[in-house]
Order: sequence, then C-alpha cells, then structure tokens
Amino acid sequence: MLVRINTAPRMQIDGQLAALAGERMSCCEFRYRRGAEIFGEGEEPEYVYQIISGAVRTYKLLPDGRRQINAFHLAGDMFGFENETTHRFTAEAIVETNVHLMRRTSILEAVRHGGAGTKDLIKFVTQNLQHAESHMLLLGRKTSLERVTAFLIEMDERLQHPDVMILPMNRRDIADYLGLTLETVSRALSILRDEGLLRFDGNTQRRLELVDRGALAKIDA
Repeated sequence: MLVRINTAPRMQIDGQLAALAGERMSCCEFRYRRGAEIFGEGEEPEYVYQIISGAVRTYKLLPDGRRQINAFHLAGDMFGFENETTHRFTAEAIVETNVHLMRRTSILEAVRHGGAGTKDLIKFVTQNLQHAESHMLLLGRKTSLERVTAFLIEMDERLQHPDVMILPMNRRDIADYLGLTLETVSRALSILRDEGLLRFDGNTQRRLELVDRGALAKIDA
C-alpha cells in the first residue's frame, strides 16, 4: 500500500536524486506502509527512488523458497536504477517509508544531454558495485560470527556511529542478508554481548549499543 504525498519541484529535492534530475524536472513523494512492495522482480524499471525516511530491503526468492536479501537501503540512499529491461530484485518497505520517485527515462535523458548529474550517476553505480563486491566476500569467506560483526560495523558506519543503534530490520532480515539461520544470528549476537562488545537496550535485539568498536573491528578483520 502506498500513499502519494505530493509532487515536488526540483528545487525542493535534496541529495543525489536532485543532481540526477537536472533542471525543470519534478519528483513525486510517496509513503509506503511496512511490508509494502515497492517494485517486484521482473517488473519494468520505471522509476528511480531515494529514501526520505524509513528503510527498504531488496531481495530475490531462490528456487527452493529461501529469500536472499541483496541490500538494505536507509534514509538518503538511492535504489531501483537498472540497466536491464526488468528489475532483478523485489523491493519492500521494512518500516513505514517515504521516498522520492523520479522517472528513469527523465534521468537518462538529462544525463544523455550532459546534465550536471552525470558524475552523481557514476558515483551511484560505483557504490552499488562496491557493495556487491563486499557482500560477496562476506558471504563466501567469513564465519558466522565474522558476518554478524561485519554487519554491525556496516550499520554503525551508515548510521553515523550512534550511541544507541536502532536497527529497522529484524533478525530474520539480518539472517537472510548474511546467508545464515535466525538461530545462528541470535547466537552470534549473544556471544558478542557475553564478551562485552555490545549491549542490548531493552528487551529487543533491534536496539543495541556497540561497547567496543575496536574489538569488533579486529573480529571483522
């Protein structure tokens, strides 16, 4: 379920999407409820998205029914730009999420005519490639404890090192992102807690404090 909020002129749009849009472009703002599908695997890539608030997961369902999460997108992140004729992944709102939408064809046209957003598009593509390479290494070469630690470090950096880290995703999401079972993720978090490297804030594992970032970095290394 999505709700259209408004259509914003280019001068009211902040961040990378504004640069990609070019002059005299417009952008629509939509709100998606928790669990709402933003686009599906195999659908035509009509829009590019930038998150205003909330969080989005992109994933693929494997032939055996398992879900592999490709990425988590947080406030300020862009997603949905494809160089193929269909989306490779499904995108869902993890929590209630507001996004800006820009038509893909408008961005491509602006870039084709030498728009100011060309460098931003290259940066966006490069960031996605770097993330894909890091995720492949994480899945292929690290132990379960190292994977969970690497995830916590990644989220800590993306959330700008908060005193208390509030994760929008649950343990099942984390497990499907790291290629682990839910029980393995919970066990790894408990090990890090028992070793004094993190502390849970309240009764949920979605609010936690990283007590010793240096020690966590050594595990990840």
